Amino acid sequence: QVQLVESGGGLVQPGGSLRLACEASRINFGHYSMAWYRQNPGQVRELVAEAGTTGTTNYADSVKGRFTISRDNARRRVDLQMNSLKPEDTALYLCHAIDDLGGGFWGQGTQVTVSS
Repeated sequence: QVQLVESGGGLVQPGGSLRLACEASRINFGHYSMAWYRQNPGQVRELVAEAGTTGTTNYADSVKGRFTISRDNARRRVDLQMNSLKPEDTALYLCHAIDDLGGGFWGQGTQVTVSS
């Protein structure tokens, strides 16, 4: 079955950086938009950044200028470079492969905690 495996989360101080990676398997990667979402317990899952199949990108206003999403179709991988991290960026970050119908697949997530 399709697998999305996230890595790169951890504990970082405010102002620090992390780079998340999502590696996909058993999927025609180039046919899917790839996105990063984040979620805290009891809260709605929110879109952080998306990289479309044609290379277009989209970011939540809260992360514009700080986060960068990039995808490598040959490696079936999408990264999220996160700079100038803030405590409010703390969340479980999830990778999402989006098909043409708006459905798709989710990874299990990687925890990011921003705290001094």
